[in-house]
Amino acid sequence: MSVTNLISFRYLAWTSSLLADVCQGFVMAARLHFVLVPLLAQGHLLPMMDLALLIARRGARVTVVLTPVNAARNRAVLERAAAAGLAVDFAELAFPGPAVGLPEGCESLDTLADASVFIPFYDAMWMLDAPLEAYLRSLPRRPDCLVVDSLSPWAANVARRLGVLWFVFHCPSAFFLLAVHNVAKHGVRDRVAGDSEPFEVPDFPVRAVVTRATSLGLFQCPGLERMRRDALDAEATAEGLVLNTFAALDGAFVERYAAALGRKVWTVGPLCLLNADASTRAERGNRAAMDADHIVSWLDARPPASVLYVSFGSMARLSPPQVAELAAGLEATGRPFIWVVKEAAGLDAEFEDRVSDRGLVIRGWAPQMTILSHPAVGGFLTHCGWNSTLEAVSHGVPLLTWPQFADQFLNEMLIVDVLGVGVRAGAKAPSNRVEPLEVQVGREAVERAVAELMMDEGPAGAARRARAKELAAKARAAMAEGGSSDTDVKDMVRHVLELARKEEFMDNADGRHHEAA
Repeated sequence: MSVTNLISFRYLAWTSSLLADVCQGFVMAARLHFVLVPLLAQGHLLPMMDLALLIARRGARVTVVLTPVNAARNRAVLERAAAAGLAVDFAELAFPGPAVGLPEGCESLDTLADASVFIPFYDAMWMLDAPLEAYLRSLPRRPDCLVVDSLSPWAANVARRLGVLWFVFHCPSAFFLLAVHNVAKHGVRDRVAGDSEPFEVPDFPVRAVVTRATSLGLFQCPGLERMRRDALDAEATAEGLVLNTFAALDGAFVERYAAALGRKVWTVGPLCLLNADASTRAERGNRAAMDADHIVSWLDARPPASVLYVSFGSMARLSPPQVAELAAGLEATGRPFIWVVKEAAGLDAEFEDRVSDRGLVIRGWAPQMTILSHPAVGGFLTHCGWNSTLEAVSHGVPLLTWPQFADQFLNEMLIVDVLGVGVRAGAKAPSNRVEPLEVQVGREAVERAVAELMMDEGPAGAARRARAKELAAKARAAMAEGGSSDTDVKDMVRHVLELARKEEFMDNADGRHHEAA
């Protein structure tokens, strides 16, 4: 038999073997090794940690690349994985922040003092390129796939140099990704007169009117041009894209985005639903500033759907005058609330005493999933970060939208205008585009918006609450066995397996060819 025929025969044998493997499900991924490289920001680390557990449940080994501070923050993930018999570990790389003037221990975007140090922080992340390559070269064998956060595209350069397959993981919604892509493709932003001039997103599945300020893509600030070029290149050349969303929520925009980029796209969310029991919800992300049991006891004493939860995420900061107006508005509603406060300035000393019978103020990290999953919570005043949006949607909680920057204004549009599960608070421009002491949403607007979200018993309010519950059921169905996201996860792992086995076969065939020669 000739070498060519031998290879053809063995290739057929390999494909037959692969079909048998496909039927075996969990076993098929047992030899795969995924390496996940998140952006060093809490809002990006959370879904990447969930993704690690999700892939490991398919039998693969998963390594998450972190720095020491971020590894310490997320140590509970390793404990959960070990308890479940999952092969998840961390690769810790020293963060070179001090080399660019950052203080020791400043290893996450949410720990930065202000926006002026964003660029040095990104420069430090790009300096992790060589340590990551050294780590990957030190492994007994190269990993089968790198999953790279879209805002850590430097890792794609490492994968390219080593000849390792890579996917790009997107934390924002497909609605946002497609809108920004279409605006850039058609050059609309360059044709408008200023940041506040409205225009329609071209070639979009729904009518979406935005401004230049509210439709900015990522890495748009001066000084981040290199990072933006790397991000676009990583996405354009990746084997595929992984999105934390689900078909019933974002499907029309996922399909159009996949077609626009010509890439395979897998939707694997909402990843937050992997945190199903009370202990994992309470431990998710960081150590809570207030005991979760105390918060649950407080909520247990309130009627169903009566409490407004207020949080602006890990990075957004309100000015002192805006904090004061929000506090006055919440007080005027007379409704029970939980408010996660990062900014002490703006709150008068007696505020907490005046609302002590119905208000719970948490200073620091809050167990958000614990709160949103409680039946006493009936609304969520949010900055519209995608994690928070998914967590609310997954638990059937309507949203009061108050976007701050980045993808959040487009997420607001999806929440309110497309999904019909939200009410606008009234923010018109990104927080970095307004004067430092300017108030965008006054106390009266806060009071009106809370009343509309929480107390509207008319057809609009009933429809909003029903739609929120419907989406929650669809989110759970997507993640359940045989659901759209479950199917996509299996397909993604299978895709890596097929490529890995094909490469292994071809390497073996090349070796036999050289021997025959």
